[in-house]
Amino acid sequence: MTVPQARSAPPRDATTLRLGYGTNGFANHRLDDALAVIADLGYDGVALTLDHDHLDPFAPGLTRRVAAVGRRLSALGLGLVIETGARYLLDPWHKHAPTLLHDDPTRRIEFLRRAVRIGADLGAEAVSFWAGVRPEAVPPQCAWDRLVAGCATVVDAADTAGITLGFEPEPGMLVQDIADWRRLRAALGSPARFGITLDIGHCRCLEPWPVPQCVAEVADHLVNVQIDDMRRGVHEHLEFGTGEIDFPPVLAALSQAGYRGLVAVELPRDSHAAPAVAARSIEFLRAAAVAASPAAGGATEAEAPPRPLCSASTDATATVRYPDSGRRVG
Repeated sequence: MTVPQARSAPPRDATTLRLGYGTNGFANHRLDDALAVIADLGYDGVALTLDHDHLDPFAPGLTRRVAAVGRRLSALGLGLVIETGARYLLDPWHKHAPTLLHDDPTRRIEFLRRAVRIGADLGAEAVSFWAGVRPEAVPPQCAWDRLVAGCATVVDAADTAGITLGFEPEPGMLVQDIADWRRLRAALGSPARFGITLDIGHCRCLEPWPVPQCVAEVADHLVNVQIDDMRRGVHEHLEFGTGEIDFPPVLAALSQAGYRGLVAVELPRDSHAAPAVAARSIEFLRAAAVAASPAAGGATEAEAPPRPLCSASTDATATVRYPDSGRRVG
């Protein structure tokens, strides 16, 4: 069956950033309705999290449903990346379980294989995934070996399907920053299809550099961007203007890096007000893009150097706080 594909990225010499919105911020909407709202607001694409109500990869009739989503994306003119951060898709009792780090990662690996196939069928620009939190009973070296082996399997699937992978460093997970991602990529033999998904908020949360420099550090491997506001040391996705990030220099850095993929808003806890939040978000980002443009005089790296994650310590394992759960990692 021929599946209509999402709109592909424009040529690399384009100058306009392409804005998208994540469906994990539309969890209370039917997928068709979420896509329509996102398109009506003027977004260029969508970051589609495969989940129970949003193209469940384990439900019956997958081929038919993928084809229907392909037609919908094509009709709305939306580009696409595939996200795999569904919380309870694989285990109704345990968030994100199993990961590639668990004793039996079989269901996670099958999920990622299906995500790769779906991404290929829909012409996705990237399929994004992450490491997971190391289970307490799993020694660090064992967890690392499991991660490398699992990622190698996913890379093989991506090579077969001709799809690009974006691996996301996530605060609190086994791979939580750019340095960890570099180590993982090297352990895999630096495969061509193994790029990075960069969450702009995560950069402010824990990376050692200002956010625009984070973009420059990974420019050659950047295949997917998530964008949100955040505060130093606190892993909480915030609406734009409510955290600490100065966005015009960040958008300027993305343009200067030659990045032409989607820059997708990542606000997974705002589904209760999704249309209003999405409308405010695109207005904010458009204004920031204008401020970052050469015609407006460009944007300099005005962001202050990041404060230490924990004022009582400068140790590299300083604490990152999770305000929604009280959980502390570090």
